[in-house]
Amino acid sequence: MENKKVSLIVVAGLLCAVGLVIPMVMPKVVLGPMSFTLASHVAIFLAMFISPSVALAVCLGTTLGFFMTTPLIIAMRAASHIVFALVGAIVIRKNPQIIEKPVSTTIFNFFLALLHAAAEVVVVTPFFFTDYMFKPEQLAAGYVTSVLFLVGGGTFIHSLIDYSIALFIWKPLVLALPALKRFRS
Repeated sequence: MENKKVSLIVVAGLLCAVGLVIPMVMPKVVLGPMSFTLASHVAIFLAMFISPSVALAVCLGTTLGFFMTTPLIIAMRAASHIVFALVGAIVIRKNPQIIEKPVSTTIFNFFLALLHAAAEVVVVTPFFFTDYMFKPEQLAAGYVTSVLFLVGGGTFIHSLIDYSIALFIWKPLVLALPALKRFRS
């Protein structure tokens, strides 16, 4: 049991490191008030596939890194990842085969992307209405365009892509390191 806990801490630490490095090296797409970094959520999804405690640790670790290195709005968006990561990890804990079958994992990905987008919209909304971190042209574009469409819609698509990348990595990783699957129990 103690060995399992130490292993989970090590895995969580490694995924935190990956989650902090990815935004530094991967390509970014900037659209108005949003920036999308390819694979920036992969470490969180991988943590979610392992366990709720690892998902929480990786979300908290990466959020702390963002609070120290990025503007408040970006750090708060990172903090919102706790919502979809914990919900997803709990669903996987109760129903591990959900990520094994193409239809169920596609539906699950869609649900998580909606939750992810909703959480980011909730976090960004107060920033929009207080004019904090939004440029005048973004404010002029309006709430629907700047927040619902760009933040919500963009996050939804970004989440779908990053989940798919994480699942692509997870499947061979579990075959190579079967202990990862045992962490779920």
